[in-house]
Amino acid sequence: MSFTVIIPARLASTRLPNKPLADLAGKPMIVRVAERAALSGASRIVVATDHPSILEACAAHGIEAVMTRADHPSGTDRIAEVALALGLAPSAVVVNLQGDEPLIDPALLAACATRIGANVPMATCAHPLHDVVDAFNPNVVKVVLDKAGRALYFSRATIPWARDAFAQSKEGLPDGYAPLRHIGLYAYRNDFLQAYPQLEVSPLETIEALEQLRVLWHGHPIAVHVTDAAPAPGVDTPEDLARVRTHFG
Repeated sequence: MSFTVIIPARLASTRLPNKPLADLAGKPMIVRVAERAALSGASRIVVATDHPSILEACAAHGIEAVMTRADHPSGTDRIAEVALALGLAPSAVVVNLQGDEPLIDPALLAACATRIGANVPMATCAHPLHDVVDAFNPNVVKVVLDKAGRALYFSRATIPWARDAFAQSKEGLPDGYAPLRHIGLYAYRNDFLQAYPQLEVSPLETIEALEQLRVLWHGHPIAVHVTDAAPAPGVDTPEDLARVRTHFG
């Protein structure tokens, strides 16, 4: 399947200033992310940014980048602007890869993209949780699926709730129970991506602080690719950056 990867990258970061430009063995992080994306088989890789410093860094390493408005409320709105500017067809598949994922598995991008179809305008990924701490951590977003592998609901709560087992103990996960952790990687059919910013904000996403619930609330399906292993974590803090730097040597 042909797909385009668009990588939103804002210079401002509360916990890690100038994060996209952080040095990883001689290259800015945003360049490392684009290089990983290029291994996915994508037909095009484009960085969507609001700052000329990122644009210049990408140009210096042969990475296509596009300037966007600075006032987008989310990365999804930013990539929608770029997909429109690129003149992508309504049926084109666009993968939204965060600019702080320099260790992302390229195969995951391709797997997510392949879940898009005529009746499935959006896709994402998940993996099973085996740690009870993660299962009860509200910062670890969970998702439950239907028979066809489409999302029924996303939540910060522990879903599905193992009623009988948890009534006995919450010290461990019961046998055969592995809730799915949502991975924040998305693919869209471009016509839906263009319509998305106009969707009314839903009460569910406001309560849970999960933007993807807007899609379900409006009745649009989200296909979910389930992978066995957790992806390498992204970079949010100086500690994360130090850990990733050891990988690049």
